[in-house]
Amino acid sequence: MKTKIGSLLFALFVTLGNLYAQDVTTVEATDSDISDNLDLEAVASLFGEAENLEDFEKKLNDPETQISNLDLNEDGEVDYLRVVETSKDGTHLITIQAVIEKDKYQDVATISVEKDSNDETQVQVVGDVYMYGPDYIIEPVYVHPPVIYVWFWGPYYNPWRSPYYWGYYPPYYHPWHPYPPYRYQRNVHVHINLNNSYRHTTVRRSKTSVELQNKSRRNDYGAKNPDKSFTKRNEGVKNRQELNQKKGTEKVNNPKTNDVKESTGKQVQDDWKPASENKGDKNKVKDNKVSVPSEKPNSKPSAKPATKPAAKPATKPATKPAAKPAAKPAAKPRGNPKSNRR
Repeated sequence: MKTKIGSLLFALFVTLGNLYAQDVTTVEATDSDISDNLDLEAVASLFGEAENLEDFEKKLNDPETQISNLDLNEDGEVDYLRVVETSKDGTHLITIQAVIEKDKYQDVATISVEKDSNDETQVQVVGDVYMYGPDYIIEPVYVHPPVIYVWFWGPYYNPWRSPYYWGYYPPYYHPWHPYPPYRYQRNVHVHINLNNSYRHTTVRRSKTSVELQNKSRRNDYGAKNPDKSFTKRNEGVKNRQELNQKKGTEKVNNPKTNDVKESTGKQVQDDWKPASENKGDKNKVKDNKVSVPSEKPNSKPSAKPATKPAAKPATKPATKPAAKPAAKPAAKPRGNPKSNRR
């Protein structure tokens, strides 16, 4: 009888455990998107801080800053992003490609650079239609003219085509594991120069850049995975901008999400200390990080004067004057030092 009761209780315990496990596995967040893993405003910000296209590629793949979180081939490591340039009649098209396999590349975004009729340089960062949907275009307006403009239109300009490929990368590069998209989005904002502005538009300024892109575009990942295109992943949403607006509306209705977003700035700056990103930067990202180290100098001076001056006057005048008058008439010049030592 006891054996039967024990068996029934064991069976009931196992059944309840299975039911609980089923309830837990059904509650999962599945609203992340591939385009969550590379913020093009951060890309535009880095472009304005680069000295040339070689430096721009280095910044994109810096293991310390970790601007990219893309892992298209799903090998557990962030894909290397190479930079390829083509030009025609004063128009430069810079293509950012993810290296996913041997001789396999996926266009992620392009940057068109050309001068307008007023001899001013115009820049547009365009997300690839497979990755970000159609007409996802960012026009950065830099607070100071970037150094890379001088390189494009100066006497030292040389076309840049990345020499790196699958299995052959620069010595500074080592791959890292991707983060969950929500954590990446939170952390990457510290690398966006907020002194610039990033206007969104749906109009391509340069017809020449469109022609160059159509001739050189690589869509190896998209051709292999047509069902993973932006329009397939997000039915009813045109492009990344509309997706951002949709997610922004959801964040307004969720106070917990807003709290996390507001409180991440200083935490990210404390945890992330990218030394390579600040080299040669005279403008904004470097200035945005001044607030963190500025706290250290203020704490050290306030600590030292508070302890040392207070300790020395309080002890030395109180002991030495009292000891010397008592020691000289007693004819024990060596007794008092020894007793003081004890």
